[in-house]
Amino acid sequence: MTSLHTVRVRHRSLGVALAAAGLLTTLLAAAGPAAATPDPGDLRPGVGSGGSAASVPDRELAPGEIPGRDEIVHSRNIKPLANIPSANPNGINTDLAFEGRYAYAGNYDGFTVYDIGNPKSPKVVSQVLCPGGQNDISVSGDLLFLSTDSSRSDDSCNSVSQPATEKSSWEGIKIFDIKDKKNPKYIKSVETACGSHTHTLVPGGRDLYLYVASYSPNEAFPDCKPPHDGISVVKVPKKAPTKAAVVGFPVLFPDGGNPGAPANPGVSKTTGCHDITVLPSKNLAAGACMGDGILFDITRPEQPRVIDRVQDNVNFAFWHSATFNERANKVVFTDELGGGGGATCNEATGPNRGADGIYDITGRGDQRELVFKSYFKIPRHQADTENCVAHNGSLVPVGGGRDIMVQAWYQGGVSVWDFTDSTRPKEIGYFERGPLTTDALGLGGSWSAYYYNGHIYSNDIVKGLDVLRLDDWRTDSAKWVRMDRLNVQTQPDYR
Repeated sequence: MTSLHTVRVRHRSLGVALAAAGLLTTLLAAAGPAAATPDPGDLRPGVGSGGSAASVPDRELAPGEIPGRDEIVHSRNIKPLANIPSANPNGINTDLAFEGRYAYAGNYDGFTVYDIGNPKSPKVVSQVLCPGGQNDISVSGDLLFLSTDSSRSDDSCNSVSQPATEKSSWEGIKIFDIKDKKNPKYIKSVETACGSHTHTLVPGGRDLYLYVASYSPNEAFPDCKPPHDGISVVKVPKKAPTKAAVVGFPVLFPDGGNPGAPANPGVSKTTGCHDITVLPSKNLAAGACMGDGILFDITRPEQPRVIDRVQDNVNFAFWHSATFNERANKVVFTDELGGGGGATCNEATGPNRGADGIYDITGRGDQRELVFKSYFKIPRHQADTENCVAHNGSLVPVGGGRDIMVQAWYQGGVSVWDFTDSTRPKEIGYFERGPLTTDALGLGGSWSAYYYNGHIYSNDIVKGLDVLRLDDWRTDSAKWVRMDRLNVQTQPDYR
């Protein structure tokens, strides 16, 4: 689910964030070890041309080449099928969820419902205006959940920004009834400590649970004071969703987690989690928690229990998200170096920072451990005006013991890569656009890229919804895997 997080998004004006991001490229290029920065979650979107530029048939990049402004390039095994331009080019598109023939796309202003029954010709079904960055999204049956991690005047969809220092400010989870796709109805809100940057749906019998991730407390915030060393658990009765409520705040870091600087220069201090992926079939979860990566047991969903915890104080600045492989013996963690607003896919930053970290899971039961194996980063250097770093992706369910995933890299585009050999990951396909801007750092590119029922769907911050077809002998088996729902952070058992 994702980010472009700020240390607290609500506290910086767009102008200040943009100015700070202009300096960010220089700072990151000069940095030695991992460099954590204030997260520029409220950068202005780039000002590339409206809509989507035409693709050059089978146009692949030469080694070291950077495509022209807004130019579409892609590997031969990926074909762009459709693009629905963003309805608000000044907005920020975020995460995706799927159910049946519909895709649900979050944005900082609300969410959009798409009919993707014909992937070559997706259609907008409805658009819901309900501001509250970043509107991380998930769906279950007739319910849709949105995360609000920006301080609002109240819990309504007519709210306005309000300082987090005011006790009356609201942040948390919003619940919608989406039985009528053309007219979703807002039915319930649940306030959570420090808001909800992301959330993860944990299925149950009579109830659903949401693991709510948030971070960066401050003594000046009445509803977000330190310590903030755990997650909020929201219980949602399936037959009475309007009775949803917080039922616990399990502490995941009793020792406070990674202290960050000065003990670990350039690394984010752990003050909560950014994102959590659950694997219900194994009662496992993996948490990306700022300065820490964790593996935990969710057999008792209201009381998750940490099994193992790892840090990388050399190359990881901000643990952002996690993905299990199909056999549940590996986890891919992402490092969102620069908070999503930096140009970190360049030669100066190098291949091990702002990358994926691949960890094998060894042992059994409570003796399971996360063992680092290697890093993966897209091999195509991006311009210094392109924000680019590892971001949201999902498995391509190929089965047969092979591990392949598709992943968003902001302006680095969409990458398909193979990590079957944990020590030697490699890219096998890509799709990207050239820089939105060529004179200053701009914000854009793919926020989330997920594989669902035979196609790749990418929610581009500026350009809108892209639909891609992947044709490759290594992934053809995935075309036979059909699902009735996909919330990527509630990872299904594909086998």
